[in-house]
Amino acid sequence: MIIDEFGISILEEQDIIYGLYSGKVTGKESLLMLNSETVEKFNQSIDKNFDDFEHISKYEKPICTLLEFDNQRQSEWYMPDEYRNFNIVAWLLDQCQTSEQLERVTLEVDLFTEIEMLDLLRYLRYLVNFMREKKITWGVGRGSSVSSYCLFLIGIHKIDSIKFGLDITDFIKEK
Repeated sequence: MIIDEFGISILEEQDIIYGLYSGKVTGKESLLMLNSETVEKFNQSIDKNFDDFEHISKYEKPICTLLEFDNQRQSEWYMPDEYRNFNIVAWLLDQCQTSEQLERVTLEVDLFTEIEMLDLLRYLRYLVNFMREKKITWGVGRGSSVSSYCLFLIGIHKIDSIKFGLDITDFIKEK
């Protein structure tokens, strides 16, 4: 499998064959491949042998910037209006109890705003609340995301980045 710079998974023939035999490919998902000839052969086989199976599509690189691609994809996320319109900045600032926390959240909010990712914070707040409501367990934290105090406040991870002196620029690289 190949993953392009947009994060799109492009399958090779052996990936699809393995997926079919292992049951990881069910025919309900959209699959992308590079080779037009292979895509055509798979789709002909699907038409002959399966009633309820999605066609495989040829991979076409998006004709936009990565930021435009991300913004388009984010606009398609399911998120109830109460979260889509939620003032995440005010909520994050309300969570602060010390001037150090307030300074850190202000810095991070500026960075998230600069890279146009406030919708991501709103979505993550929705996701955490949904998982809590449904009693779904998630990890304590992983990778550079634990450097974000805002993600800690939202509940994505349980690592207090201020307490452990973690630098937000490990997570959000400054331009």
